[in-house]
Amino acid sequence: MSDKKISRRGFLGKSTAVTAGAAAATTLAAPAVLAQSPVTIKMQTSWPASDIWMDFARQYIERVERMSGGRLKFELLPAGAVVGAFQVLDGVNDGVIDAAHTVPVYWYGKHKAASLFGTGPVFGGSATTMLAWFHKGGGKDFYRELTQDIMGLNVVGFYGFPMPAQPFGWFKKPVTTTAELQGFKYRTVGLAADLMQNLGLSVAQLPGGEIVPAMERGVIDAFEFNNPSSDLRFGSQDVAKNYILSSYHQASESFEFLFNKDVFDDLDDDLKAILEYGVEAASTANTAFALDNYSADLQKLQTEHGVTVHRTSKEILDAELQAWDKIIPTLEADEFMKRVLDSQRQWVERVVYYELMNSADLALAYEHYFPGKLKL
Repeated sequence: MSDKKISRRGFLGKSTAVTAGAAAATTLAAPAVLAQSPVTIKMQTSWPASDIWMDFARQYIERVERMSGGRLKFELLPAGAVVGAFQVLDGVNDGVIDAAHTVPVYWYGKHKAASLFGTGPVFGGSATTMLAWFHKGGGKDFYRELTQDIMGLNVVGFYGFPMPAQPFGWFKKPVTTTAELQGFKYRTVGLAADLMQNLGLSVAQLPGGEIVPAMERGVIDAFEFNNPSSDLRFGSQDVAKNYILSSYHQASESFEFLFNKDVFDDLDDDLKAILEYGVEAASTANTAFALDNYSADLQKLQTEHGVTVHRTSKEILDAELQAWDKIIPTLEADEFMKRVLDSQRQWVERVVYYELMNSADLALAYEHYFPGKLKL
């Protein structure tokens, strides 16, 4: 540091000159900045326009647009606007749309490994556990290997919002035994279809918007989608009155944010970072939004629509695990899928041991303060 004294007048004079110079530079630079048009990203979801998951997608784009200072803009479209709900991966890969808000199980028909990124075997980890595996346990590298190396897709994908475990579903009559399930025509997707077939159900894989009409026509007689809010908006309560919560068929799913790789790579580095880390920001917002709406809508289904809420019986849950035991060896015949499953098992064995040993008994605390409400 210098000991040379600077007079207040001299300092102000120099500061004024610097400020004036900076202002002049800003004035000269401004037209170039203003001339830059925002990049518009056409994003289609896999959800009907009325579904709550469109609101989840909006939470993402609102954050990205604000963080980018308006340099990124989105055109958000519902399922079917450009391509079908199950075709968004093709749409992004082909450049028909720039991005998609979806779940990987919707492209399970292209490669069964898609289901391992959210709807695969449940070794004991929650959706939060498995989202952590994606970020810190090697899942991100496996995903890139599958989409880009194995499948040769021109896409980049990110994962966010660890979903609550999906309900077993909607039934016209309550079911508690595996014998009662035999012959049911049931809607689910992905590896869950294999799981339910092992339990004796006949499975139809349908997008969310087609479920209730299929139930009304008798194409299916039981179904699951994802959560109380979506189910309420679909009108599930109009075609069935028994809602059975808790299941191992899809207990660790997160949203998939897909981008066309050419579109993504063409962006400035800071905008790429905003698209990627905006997923993490939206994940927190989505979680709060989900817990608020899912719980309120579950109450509404019961109090306003006469729906009876059950929990899946231990017999059926045990049967689901046994069905996974039969499915896993068939998946491991594929070298890539075996590496993914081995990675997931190692992650769950270590991480979930900590989670379970450390977690408080929340049911005990809930029963203490709200006695008699739980019907376990």
